[in-house]
Amino acid sequence: MAQLNWDDLRSILALVQSRSLSQAGQRLGLSYTTVARRVQRAEDALGYPLFERHPDGYVPLPKAHEIARAAERMEQEELGLMRRLSGQQPELSGPLTFTAPQLLIQTHLAPLLAEFTGRYPDVDLSVKAGYDVLDLSRREADLALRISHEPQSALVGRRLCDQRSAFFATPDIVEAAAKSPERPVDWLLFAHQPNVPEVAQAVHPEIKIRARLDDMGALIAAAEAGMGVLRMPLFLGLASSHLTRLPHLPATPYAPIWLLNHRDLQGNAKLMALKDILIPWFRQNLHLFQGGEPKSES
Repeated sequence: MAQLNWDDLRSILALVQSRSLSQAGQRLGLSYTTVARRVQRAEDALGYPLFERHPDGYVPLPKAHEIARAAERMEQEELGLMRRLSGQQPELSGPLTFTAPQLLIQTHLAPLLAEFTGRYPDVDLSVKAGYDVLDLSRREADLALRISHEPQSALVGRRLCDQRSAFFATPDIVEAAAKSPERPVDWLLFAHQPNVPEVAQAVHPEIKIRARLDDMGALIAAAEAGMGVLRMPLFLGLASSHLTRLPHLPATPYAPIWLLNHRDLQGNAKLMALKDILIPWFRQNLHLFQGGEPKSES
């Protein structure tokens, strides 16, 4: 009777889901040649093909789908077991993966991560800086800090703070715009934004969209170079020494910041230790995200 090992089953599942050797390899952290070898090994053991090979990818046959469904159930059991075991670990050592937006780490969180690694040198901290929504159920990260209106309901979360956004530009642009709002004003937009917010158009009827960029870091650099006014979260605008807020335009609501983890990891000592640094800092520094005066030390 044919025997299929777990590595081969996982490779079949990944290939069914992606239909590409390279993408299946990325999902598994393997080379595409290793995935191909494992699939071939499973087919040799079974005595029949599981995929049709085409120049543009692998097309799964019915038996591959059947195997993939079983492998997916097995994978969920494995992931759940590993999460539960990790959630019971009392040791302040070993791996911990944290994910947060890159610019939030760059402007404010790096000193907190330095404090954490200084306190707990035996923790092997990995930081995934980006805006991708990583799958915490698959342990792509253990703890996630996200800017979102609707975090995943399956996760345990704490709403760290609400946010507001405002309009920023170089001091000369700010001065000219405040002094003569009827004159043309250059503006910068994120690539997906159709137009300038109405609160700005109401004050500045002659707005010229100078450029659209698809990256917030690039937008900030363009604003600092004097290309125009940029709307962004307060924590970003206030962190720039080259930009000034337009005082005559109101701040507007922005997506809140959440701290999230899978419920199975709620008792993990390393995760709780990092939370114990992040949560008080946000409580003490709400002004960076909402405006107003810093909170006095109690």
